[in-house]
Amino acid sequence: MEARLRQALARAEEVARQLADPETARNPAKLKQLGREHARLDTIRQTSEQLQRLRDELAQAREVLQERDPELSQLARTDLERLKPEVQALEVQLAELLTPTDPLDDRDVIVEIRAGTGGDEAALFAADLFRMYTRFCERRGWKVEVLDLSEGTLGGLKEAIFAARGPKAYGILRYESGTHRVQRVPATEAQGRIHTSAATVAVLPEAEEVDVKLEDKDLRIDVFRSSGPGGQSVNTTDSAVRITHLPTSLVVQCQDQKSQLQNKIKALEILRSRLLDRMVAEQEAVRARERRAQVGTGDRSAKIRTYNFPQNRVTDHRIHYTVHNLAEVLDGRLDDLIGALKVAGEKERLSA
Repeated sequence: MEARLRQALARAEEVARQLADPETARNPAKLKQLGREHARLDTIRQTSEQLQRLRDELAQAREVLQERDPELSQLARTDLERLKPEVQALEVQLAELLTPTDPLDDRDVIVEIRAGTGGDEAALFAADLFRMYTRFCERRGWKVEVLDLSEGTLGGLKEAIFAARGPKAYGILRYESGTHRVQRVPATEAQGRIHTSAATVAVLPEAEEVDVKLEDKDLRIDVFRSSGPGGQSVNTTDSAVRITHLPTSLVVQCQDQKSQLQNKIKALEILRSRLLDRMVAEQEAVRARERRAQVGTGDRSAKIRTYNFPQNRVTDHRIHYTVHNLAEVLDGRLDDLIGALKVAGEKERLSA
């Protein structure tokens, strides 16, 4: 750990020098990247300094404990009882901070939710997932920006795309990608039979221009009239935008913004993230071939979680983890589930 700490502190000095360089200020992408890295390294520096102060206090208390003065010895014992757990807690915290992480973990995130098999019930479940994730993000103080919504019937959603911006957003949500399954009695079911429906979730690290270069010759941009509930620029102007990335045939469309330019900017943002995600998925596929992945992030078709209403149960099939607080989970209280997935993911990454 000491070697990693020295490397981190040396890197912190180097990052600080680069941030002070006027050339960096003229490169917004590099400035943002270095700013993120500086914040992470500065947390390591502050934690290390605090740990050293407590260790010094602990050493002084041990010295005083050798004194013959009973009153001083008692004060030293009190200090030892207080300082030992604080030192141990900071040592654990520093070890976690120094554990190698995916460089994308610090990124903001784009979440795409789509109704799968199950008709109207699948669209209603997609709306439930949309509320679940946005509430989770809001509880953490993250900024949520809806990029595109495609409404279904009965208040459901065919598709929802939103960005969440906050500390380690992608690192926290990355394992939510996959097929989510719900088992419940639909409101329209007269016989009380349980139906199984599904929705897919894709969690993408928000890409920056430095990650993915988009050439004009590789893009086909079409404009059309927005559809959906009435409102400014909806059904009245050609404000909706569809972008096709010709080399990969990826198609992105956006119609929720007020102007054609805003929709184009958001569509390009989503396209960059999908292209970056494709690169990450290819890397994951190579890694998964080398050994059996425990959690993984590459296979979007895999059933990862079941929400069973009759049993008040949520089960994550990748790590065989079950909780019986379905209402709380759907209200955005995902901390236990995501924490268990994060631990499993870190074990997998360290064993790579």
